[in-house]
Amino acid sequence: MLIVLDIGNTNTVIGVYQGDRLLSDWRIRTEKEVTIDELGMLLRNLFQSQGLTLENGTDLIISCVVPPMVNTLEGFALRYLKVRPLWVGPGIKTGMPIHYDNPREVGADRIVNAVAAYDQVKGAVIVVDFGTATTFDVISQQGEYLGGAIAPGVMISCEALFIKASKLPRVEIFAKPKSIIAKDTISSMNAGIIYGYVGLVDGIVGRMKQALGDPHPKVIATGGLACLIASETQSIDLVDDYLTLKGLKIIYERNRPRREERDKGGS
Repeated sequence: MLIVLDIGNTNTVIGVYQGDRLLSDWRIRTEKEVTIDELGMLLRNLFQSQGLTLENGTDLIISCVVPPMVNTLEGFALRYLKVRPLWVGPGIKTGMPIHYDNPREVGADRIVNAVAAYDQVKGAVIVVDFGTATTFDVISQQGEYLGGAIAPGVMISCEALFIKASKLPRVEIFAKPKSIIAKDTISSMNAGIIYGYVGLVDGIVGRMKQALGDPHPKVIATGGLACLIASETQSIDLVDDYLTLKGLKIIYERNRPRREERDKGGS
């Protein structure tokens, strides 16, 4: 069994694989100050809810963009699984050349998504991830990570409106507004946020296609609000809610021979 963990600034995504089969998955809120035992009990309860067992020796791969949680995650793996996790980061084999001025600056989640998207498309692809930040990542026809763009996330923009504009309420984005010409404040904010991000996505993707020199790369969206925004865009071809989990599994498989050799050597 393999556990895959993607630790984001807002949400943590967890998947459990048996071979190529995804047995179960969860999306929970990231708690930066969680303790080792709190994390252990949380995962144990999630597993039990699906008839699964958190067993010693279960393999674990983690991508994490929250540095304060690294020691907690390492401690959880050692105490509750009796293994050291495989971390997505410098030195790991991804099978994807990274053409970035400083490859260490690229978020682990962005590389994971890029690996999964290229494995799926086998050609030029742009990944749009609607997370805490909205990220755009470009992969070439040859499977090279070329770089991308980062914009404020949808919920960051909502929170900024609430904080900076005294008379505007805090809103949650669950569904698209009935009309772009809204008749009340909350609907007006929803319309501005949703259709504003639709324009942002179509505009950035269009410019990326021009820079790539390929007018027809596949465009894949993922992340919590992907379905809502993607349905209104002209540029997104498909939504894959499991893109990050797939990427983590692919990277684990590419590093498994190295891990098995290391474990046999006792180091």
